[in-house]
Order: sequence, then C-alpha cells, then structure tokens
Amino acid sequence: MKSRPQGLFCAGDRVQLTGPKGRLHTVSLIAGGELHTHHGALYHDDIIGLPDGSVVTNSGDFEYLALRPLLRDFTMSMPRGAAIIYPKDSAQIIMEADIFPGAVVVEAGVGSGALSLTLLRAIGHEGTLHSFERREEFAEVAQANVETFFGELPPTWRVHVGDLAQALPEQCPAGSVDRVVLDMLAPWDCIDEVATALTPGGVLVCYVATATQLSRVAERIRLSEQFTEPEASETMVRSWHVEGLAVRPDHRMVAHTGFLISARRLAPGTVPPAVKRRATKKTEFSNEDIELWTPGAVGDRDISDKNLRKRVREAQKAAEAARTATANRKHPGTYE
Repeated sequence: MKSRPQGLFCAGDRVQLTGPKGRLHTVSLIAGGELHTHHGALYHDDIIGLPDGSVVTNSGDFEYLALRPLLRDFTMSMPRGAAIIYPKDSAQIIMEADIFPGAVVVEAGVGSGALSLTLLRAIGHEGTLHSFERREEFAEVAQANVETFFGELPPTWRVHVGDLAQALPEQCPAGSVDRVVLDMLAPWDCIDEVATALTPGGVLVCYVATATQLSRVAERIRLSEQFTEPEASETMVRSWHVEGLAVRPDHRMVAHTGFLISARRLAPGTVPPAVKRRATKKTEFSNEDIELWTPGAVGDRDISDKNLRKRVREAQKAAEAARTATANRKHPGTYE
C-alpha cells in the first residue's frame, strides 16, 4: 500500500479548495478543467504544478487555498452509497478495538468505505482487512473510494460480497481473526460466527445507531457466554471558537451519530464470571420488546437504485482520476 501523494499537484490529484467565507470544494484535477462558482472560474491548470498549500486566484480575483485533503476531509466529501461512519467514531473504533499494524481484521458492512480507509491505515503493510458487504453496488462504491484515496487498491484488502454469517466461516478459519468491527443493522445475528473466527482475547466492536439496537446486541453478547461483559459508549465532539479573547464553544456540534459496544473473546470453554446487577434494573425482555428490535423499527433506510448507480459512477470516476495521478507521478511532466 502506497503512502499518500506528496510534492507538486498533478492531473488526477484530489484537491480541497477553500474559497471565500471558508466554503469548501473538493475536485479531481484535470488538464484543461475548470471549477465554476458564482465567484467566477478557477482553472485547474493554475493549480497543476504548484506545491501543496498554495493559493490560487480565480477569474473573479477571489483567492482559494489548495490542499490535498486529509483522510477526515476525504471521507466527508467522497461519494456515498451508504451512510458513513464519521471520523470521530472511526478514530474511537481504532482505539476501542486496539487495531494494530499486522492485525487480521474483519469488518461488516463496508458501506461507502469510510471505516475501511481508517482500518487499512491502521493495519499497515503487513495486516489484512476482510470487508464483507451484502450489496455489490455498495462494495463497488467503497472500492472506488479506497482506490481514489490511496491511488490503488491495497494488497492488504479483501472485499467479499455476501452475508457475513455465511461468508465469514468460508474466508476466515476458526481462531484466525484478531479484531472484528460490525457496522450493520442486526449484528446480533452474527455473534456466534464472529466468536468462532476470533482468536481468544480478540476484540469485537459493534457500531449501532439506536438505543434499541444497542440493547439487543448487548443482550446477545451476554447470552452467547463467549465474551467478556460488553461496554457501551458514544462519542461527541464540540469545536470551539477562539479569536483573541473571544473564546467560547461553537453554536453547533457533532453530537450523537451512533453507539459503540465492545467485548473481548473468552477462551473456548471458559465460563464468564457472574456480573452483579441491581435488582431494580430490568434485565428481562418480552415479545413486545423484541418487536422494537426489528429492522423496520430501528430505521432500516434504503437508497434508491437510481441514486446508488449515480454514486457508483461518481466514485469510479474519482478512482480513474486517482490512477491518472499515480501514472503522472511515475512519469512527471506529462498530463493525461
């Protein structure tokens, strides 16, 4: 897996342009290309050949700062087939799951590839990431986004289209996986298969959107008796306005996006210690409670086929531009 591109901008590079009033535009550079806004036209040829962090002026005499997007910037602007895991949650997953260089990691589903990018960075050149996705179109968007960011499809990445419960035993032998990250509607359906694939002491992290999902996956982990007591949390980020003595929290913040729940795999045959709970807590659940955990109740939202095809085209177009940039860096002085 190659490092992020450095040096002068070339055709095919992904560039983040910050214009008047902080407005952001992310484009793939094309020889002869133009970015049009109500402030005027910005010519790609004026950016190509400049170093990262340069300022360019458009036809309306407005200045734009040109930078290669960071991973967090890229994930927020890339084409999406499915909703992404936000950078704040991806960063927390890396720590909660203890993703390390050389780790064998399983994720499901792959969505638009935002978490895949973060995991691929974390496992380094010696690790392996197995990404499982039920919908082929989502897998295509994710692969194109990953190729756009890295300039190639990393050799450490394996994408499998299919249901995790069926495909995981076929792709990963028992006890061969170090970490599992589940970002799916019903992670409780795969707990036994995940437990089989994980090595003793391995970590399972689930990302769920609602409290009802959080409740059900926690109870399923406990009932399996194959994991430590699950721990749940959510991450919130509040930015601050700092200008001279005017120091205050911003009026808006990125608050709830999802819950993380994690547990560690016990050795086979180990009986987990009993956990004492207060008698006043409700630990039992009824058929009515189960109904609240169904896909419809927890908000299973689909993207239209037309919209999804559009996202696939956008992602593949960006990936093609990234391949062009990679070729241009190998042969400087030529544009495609």
